[in-house]
Amino acid sequence: MKDTAAFVAGGAVGAAVAVGALQYWYRREWNADRRQYSETSEKEARPTSSAVQGPSCKLSDFTSDEVLSEQFTRNVQFFGQNGQLNIANAFVVVVGLGGVGSHAAHMLLRSGIGKLRLVDFDQVSVSSLNRHAVATREDVGMSKAQCLKDHFHQILPEADIEAVNAMYTEAAEDQLLGGSPDFVLDAIDNIDTKVELLAACHRRGLPVLSSAGAGSRADPTRLRIADIAECSSDKLSRSVRYRLRREHAICSGITVILSLEKPRVRLIHINNPSDYQIVPGFRVGIVPVLGTMPAMFGMAAASHILCQLAGQPFNPEPIVEITEQQYETQITRLLEREETKYGGTQGVAVDYSDVMYLVRDIWRGVSSHALGLQQPGLHRGFNRSTANLVLARWDADRAAEVDNLVLMTFKEADRHESSGARSSDDAHAQYVHQRLQLVRTEYCIG
Repeated sequence: MKDTAAFVAGGAVGAAVAVGALQYWYRREWNADRRQYSETSEKEARPTSSAVQGPSCKLSDFTSDEVLSEQFTRNVQFFGQNGQLNIANAFVVVVGLGGVGSHAAHMLLRSGIGKLRLVDFDQVSVSSLNRHAVATREDVGMSKAQCLKDHFHQILPEADIEAVNAMYTEAAEDQLLGGSPDFVLDAIDNIDTKVELLAACHRRGLPVLSSAGAGSRADPTRLRIADIAECSSDKLSRSVRYRLRREHAICSGITVILSLEKPRVRLIHINNPSDYQIVPGFRVGIVPVLGTMPAMFGMAAASHILCQLAGQPFNPEPIVEITEQQYETQITRLLEREETKYGGTQGVAVDYSDVMYLVRDIWRGVSSHALGLQQPGLHRGFNRSTANLVLARWDADRAAEVDNLVLMTFKEADRHESSGARSSDDAHAQYVHQRLQLVRTEYCIG
């Protein structure tokens, strides 16, 4: 009997090994065919700006292609099929392909972005290997755009990759931002070109994420994603904000990824900057860089862009600082208001952590009316005064639950409760509904 069981078990193991071997052989032959296709395609053309055309299968066909379906299994499980399809049909432009840009582009590709336009005028250097996403010593001297394109083609040959060896200028705007991209990532470290790119994106109505300085920093817990109106702690973003406001009348509406950490080391000035410059006046000093930080900036940027494109944006950790006493005051005011307006506190269904989340994460420590309007200068500084604010029911017929509380001034709250919930056509009401829906999503409410 034992011999029979052992024979059956041995047969099952042998069958499993045989199946595994056949699958391995199939994959090896499949990859060999694709490599041969890739080598043939690469020989056809390599201009300064070139598009890598992979196999006839498109990324949007991932549901019907066996290998693509498996490659993006985890993405589909996370975003759902429609979310991943949005990503596969998306067109993203990445300008600046150093530490931040190369890592962001790398993860955008691995996550299935259908079309990438990679823009940079610079070349891979030996000193950049400590922070570049994919470059090797063999790539030193190659344009950064071409380097990424070559490596990307090995990772996902179905993606449409356009490599542009150029610096962003106003004259090149139509070439670099043309084609109606769905998102633009600014990973430029020069203020002049950065300002021009952001102004152009704002003028064209293109969603853009701008990376502030990742050099001279080491603390990954200090990364934040915020509107440029809030960015006063980072020197680069502060300078960019000033130039955008002064030269282009742009005060807000541009998202920035930055670090709240103060630089740990100083810029290193060089005696003969022309020896390090590809473009005159572009590089006048060396920023010491711990390679992990640009990588984390790039990963965070890619995560933000992917979630936006999938239609599932996240709510970034706010920059503002609110004290424990302010939260306790908000709880007291809520209870007092419930007692006065509704005859008791039995309808209050939130605790301290809920109030902290609402005041800080959802309403950013300001009235929903002011936050929805994105008033210039509203977000300057870290500390936020909540002296004249109160959490009030949005729908008077519902209890004071986490998805029914809005931060307003006392006068705004009284006016709202006396007039009832606003029409859905009202801009402020639409904004409030959007924020409360975010609460429901993060709390997994119905």
